Amino acid sequence: MNRGIHMDPSALTALSPVDGRYAAIAAPLRDYFSEAALIRERIRVEALWFEQLTDPRLHLLAGALPAAVLERSAALARDPGAGAAEAVKTIDQRINHDVKAVEYFVREQLATAGATDAALELVHFGCTSEDINNLCYARLLKDARAKVMLPELGALLALLRTLARTHADLPMLARTHGQSASPTTFGKEMANVGARLKRARRRLEAVEILAKWNGAVGNYNAHHGARSDIDWITLSREFIVAQQLNWNAYSTQIEPHDWIAEFCDACASVNVILIDLCRDLWGYISLGYLRQRSMPGEVGSSTMPHKVNPIDFENAEGNFGMANAMLRFFADKLPISRWQRDLTDSTVLRNLGVALAHGLVGCQALQRGLAKISPDAARMAHDLNGAYETLAEAIQSVLRAAGVANGYELLKDFTRGQNVDAAALRTFVATLPLPEADRNRLAALSPPQYLGLAASLARRFADEDA
Repeated sequence: MNRGIHMDPSALTALSPVDGRYAAIAAPLRDYFSEAALIRERIRVEALWFEQLTDPRLHLLAGALPAAVLERSAALARDPGAGAAEAVKTIDQRINHDVKAVEYFVREQLATAGATDAALELVHFGCTSEDINNLCYARLLKDARAKVMLPELGALLALLRTLARTHADLPMLARTHGQSASPTTFGKEMANVGARLKRARRRLEAVEILAKWNGAVGNYNAHHGARSDIDWITLSREFIVAQQLNWNAYSTQIEPHDWIAEFCDACASVNVILIDLCRDLWGYISLGYLRQRSMPGEVGSSTMPHKVNPIDFENAEGNFGMANAMLRFFADKLPISRWQRDLTDSTVLRNLGVALAHGLVGCQALQRGLAKISPDAARMAHDLNGAYETLAEAIQSVLRAAGVANGYELLKDFTRGQNVDAAALRTFVATLPLPEADRNRLAALSPPQYLGLAASLARRFADEDA
């Protein structure tokens, strides 16, 4: 697997493949889950809270803020700038507290713009680190979902729609328990997966993203102790809702992370569906039902030159599995915290981007694989035409509909474990106690014609709204 490895030399020493071999593919998620992204978001949240507290209606300051301070605060809330993360890390190295380092950085920026000592004391007022952190992760996951994850799944869904529509009528032998089963079409099989993915994508999109803003143990102790005349509950709700997030009114020091568990479960469910697809496509390639377009210059095997291996689907399956190993752990671990808080969630949350990056790498690999496959209609027809036993279902259903006793048992005795061809089937049909018209219809039936409503179902999915 050799995609997306045009990397800078430092990536060759990365411990994680999402920062090494897959660095280019995972790049879109760095805007949301890198250390720099988290620092940037912390600065924004601190600046937004400062703006909220310096609203003249709260009367927390004796006078209005200078225009330069307002402008600098607004700039920090909008875009802290390229050097902000490095500056915060420098402070962090000195004081050994990542969130306090952000507070000091914001204070320095506002002081330089002319903020008074009284105004500077409103930076981080009433906050615990987890007020900042939980809101940052909520904002980052919200944006990553909207700007990277859902569009990626949308692109994959579009490919499945195209395959469903293009091959809606292409007959293919179905296999249940690995054995020959009633025929289907390749397009219908792609529609099946597409419908599952569509539902799973909606589930991910619907996960409610929550945030809390209520102090050290969730009771507004510091807020109420300092200014009992302010409606801190309403102010907290307004602050959260203004950021297009859902307010969690009840928490300990940390937001309980139940919604993040739901988010991870939704992502893992998507990946399970796609693992299922990868394995099916791998199997169809093995059967010869699907052919892969060879890429110029690409090597399939280090020793067998003829091979075009299904590496994209294998790579995708492996990455989805890696993602789910972490996502399932996150979902189980994050909602659990000793008493009002322990720190075990901190390092776990920092790995959210790693899990989502493996999912992104898997999606990209799967899309590459889908773009390279083409059905081999002749190979599919060969298997179908050698599977006349699959018409037993059709015949016994006609017998049942006609009220003929033991129709299923008649077909079971005739077909189970037997090699049945067209001639044998016609001979058997001629003996059935059915009207001549029904016998003629069944005698003329062939497996490629026994498709039920597969084609119309495939087209129906392809034409549905996304």
